[in-house]
Amino acid sequence: MRAVIQRVKQSAVAVDNREVARIGSGLVVLLGVKRGDTEADAEYMAEKTTGLRIFEDAAGKMNRSLIEVDGEMLVVSQFTLYGDCRKGRRPSYIEAAMPDLAERLYECFVSGVREKNIRVQTGRFGATMAVSLVNDGPVTLIIESRSSVR
Repeated sequence: MRAVIQRVKQSAVAVDNREVARIGSGLVVLLGVKRGDTEADAEYMAEKTTGLRIFEDAAGKMNRSLIEVDGEMLVVSQFTLYGDCRKGRRPSYIEAAMPDLAERLYECFVSGVREKNIRVQTGRFGATMAVSLVNDGPVTLIIESRSSVR
């Protein structure tokens, strides 16, 4: 699994010009699932994203996690994170998981975050979405699950 994580002041997702999700301060997670990923990858990613110490403490240092700041999370499925652009001009998505596996592991990730008492909103899996956000920092990180870095 691969995730692009952005610390935000607020974010929203619309499908067909209708808002389907909105959060305040927290994280936007663009989540891609790779062929061969498992529930263990989803659980690892849920643990990692909620525990990242990327929110400021009283001294202004990035030292607090999403859990500690009582932040929210917006999760958006993003198969294009596995687009391979090395050859030609059209990305190849051969590494991206098939939709049935991707959706199951996406939901597993969301459940893992909710188990940590994080308020989670989601985009609509497989839909064309308009994602708006106000970056905080900006702070943007890319993380991968253990099986993705082997």
